[in-house]
Amino acid sequence: MKGTTGQAFISELIVTPEGERAGAVLVRDGKIAGVCAVDRVPAQYRIVRCAGALLPGLVDSHIHINEPGRTEWEGFATATRAAAAGGFTTLIDMPLNCLPATTTVAALKAKRKAAEGQCWVDWGAWGGVSGNNASDLEPLAAAGVRGFKCFLAEPGIDGFSRVDEAELRRALPFLARTGLPLLVHAELPAELERAARAQTGANWRQHRIWLHSRPDEAEIAAIRLMINLAREFGFPLHIVHLVAAQALNDLRRARADGLPVTAETCPHYLYFADEEIADGSTIHKCAPPIRSAENRELLWEALRRGEIDLIATDHSPCPPEWKVRGGGSFAEAWGGIASVSVALPAVWTGMRRRGFSLSDLVRLMAEKPAHLAGLRGRKGQIAEGCDADFVVFDPAREFVVQASGLHTRHAISPYVGLRLSGSVISTCMRGKFVFHHGRFCGAPRGMAI
Repeated sequence: MKGTTGQAFISELIVTPEGERAGAVLVRDGKIAGVCAVDRVPAQYRIVRCAGALLPGLVDSHIHINEPGRTEWEGFATATRAAAAGGFTTLIDMPLNCLPATTTVAALKAKRKAAEGQCWVDWGAWGGVSGNNASDLEPLAAAGVRGFKCFLAEPGIDGFSRVDEAELRRALPFLARTGLPLLVHAELPAELERAARAQTGANWRQHRIWLHSRPDEAEIAAIRLMINLAREFGFPLHIVHLVAAQALNDLRRARADGLPVTAETCPHYLYFADEEIADGSTIHKCAPPIRSAENRELLWEALRRGEIDLIATDHSPCPPEWKVRGGGSFAEAWGGIASVSVALPAVWTGMRRRGFSLSDLVRLMAEKPAHLAGLRGRKGQIAEGCDADFVVFDPAREFVVQASGLHTRHAISPYVGLRLSGSVISTCMRGKFVFHHGRFCGAPRGMAI
């Protein structure tokens, strides 16, 4: 329209940091210029009517894109398409599963080069603490990684190794100087080895055997170690994919002592339960394992109380043959769940049953992940100055998940066939639709952060 200076996205329900309201979000030059009542929209703004709730674009702070090196598992083109269809507009990629792993500046540059021209949404990278690379941490921070990730247990994949306490102690002075968070896969190998030996001769087609081989104690002991190191070295600590609800007591005490400790959990720990997983259903395998229905409810209560800070997908795809290795043996199959395109409705389905609001959803899946990645004021909120990244969401619509709607490289997920609540109508990046009524729009316009 001649003379227009921006767009006004109008919705009967907009989720803002101040609460839920009807109105218009004003967008100019890809940024949010303000939120106002519909009758206050300036005449020079073009009207865009949204047939659903308007949420900020979701931020996934835990995803494995796998490119370069393992693009046959998942790559930037497919991962970011799936993210756009799922309402995510920002992804922060984990440093492993790609080759080379993101443990040096050269590897980070290779990843950025591989991503050029392929991304439907924005993305950033976590650096890795692995293989005695302490001297690489400050250069990686200067090159723009959002923080660092390490494994205390074996990752189970070539190219990235776990760290022990001695290696961490060498790395932490360097990491602490960056001021960036350390994200930790918190399971202690000694506890895992002890538990695995106790399962000798067991039927590994049963999920409960996999669960018993990776007990709560391994997670609790690892979290206690990391809290002590955070106290000693003074770095921000983030526990990824928390599932052992018994560990919440240690996190509460650490926070009461003023330590900068945060934690996430994942959609699969909130939706599924060990008791419901059939023998040989290795499509449900992940590490740490899905735990009991009772534990699941404790996680939900921790989210309600703010004791778990955010929900991230831990989207970890692989070729179909890796998911069924060993003929349904949980000891042999790949441990990862693909979910980025269905995480929003999977979480919202659980929230609706338990009385959570859309504001809770936005806090846990947009605002807090953005804060973890150092993107406060840019991503994760409908607020003046933020990128105009939106999701138009129908919270009432129910649908059955189809493999064809996953949009990932391999259409495998434990959510296929399930009836979920909440549907993504549109996803908008910097004021332009990238996904709209089931179709992708234009060309990839995502950028590296």
